[in-house]
Amino acid sequence: MSGNVNRQILLVEKPSGKLGPEHFKMVESTVPAPKDGEVLLRVRYISLDAANRAWMHGATYRSAVEANSVMAGGAIAEVVSSKADGLAAGDIVFGDTGWQEFAAVPAKHLTKMPKLEPMTHLLSVFGIAGLTAYFGLLEIGKPKEGETVVVSAAAGSVGSIVGQIAKIRGCRVVGIAGGADKCNWLTSELGFDAAVDYKDGAVFKALRAAAPKGIDVYFDNVGGDILEACLPQMNNYGRIACCGAISQYDGVPAAHGPRGVPGLIVVKRLVMQGFIVMDYMKESQRALAELQGWVKSGRLKVQEDIIDGLENTPKALIGLLAGENRGKRMVRL
Repeated sequence: MSGNVNRQILLVEKPSGKLGPEHFKMVESTVPAPKDGEVLLRVRYISLDAANRAWMHGATYRSAVEANSVMAGGAIAEVVSSKADGLAAGDIVFGDTGWQEFAAVPAKHLTKMPKLEPMTHLLSVFGIAGLTAYFGLLEIGKPKEGETVVVSAAAGSVGSIVGQIAKIRGCRVVGIAGGADKCNWLTSELGFDAAVDYKDGAVFKALRAAAPKGIDVYFDNVGGDILEACLPQMNNYGRIACCGAISQYDGVPAAHGPRGVPGLIVVKRLVMQGFIVMDYMKESQRALAELQGWVKSGRLKVQEDIIDGLENTPKALIGLLAGENRGKRMVRL
């Protein structure tokens, strides 16, 4: 610990349009002292997710982020000192520390993590991103060998893992991503069968060509126009796992929602279900064992996008919302 200074990034104003650097500021405070039942944490890696932006709109599965408060965010952190049973100095944990160098957090809100290298995998493939991909695809999508699986935001932290798991399960996989470079990466490096560049504009037509037998499972990370393009191409009894709605988080909302709801859901007898990964945490050890086996064997490739410096966290989130990242984006402190 350098002195007794804790650098923090505050959300100073909730944006009405697109998120910008002017909505944040860095401040310095005193390193907090843990109370009974709490631990003092030194933050090591901050997770950046599209959900960070959604929390600014209002309460979701967690409380809203308010103006002039430390920006919320999950992180991998190291215990500096403990006033709680079960955690000691040197332990590694995951929790909502916020965007700051040190945090005093109740131990009951933390998850003790194994000590493994690289530590970054605890935020990506063995963290929320990997578990979200695993449970969303396998428990809700329920892909069968030979079926066609489509995933949007396919070059992101969750989507890139979803597509690879679907390939491991013997499916034909189509990824939707922004830009030719990302699409080429999906097919040449991650083994996707095809990729659709939504920036080209003709998503429906390109998707029809990439999935000529229709879509059996759609893993939706974006909502909006891309969900609308997928709905008419779903096969009867198809399954849609609703993970996120990136298209609606930043900027002005679309003039209309996806058309074809509920008509296409009824006619095609679709199952469309939203989920939060926390619902499946009791089964996380089963998922982690399988994920670790796939990584060790080389069947599942891990892509991480690491930005250095707390001061760069706002810019890194803004870039993520613009689609700059490939794989899991995080900030190293």
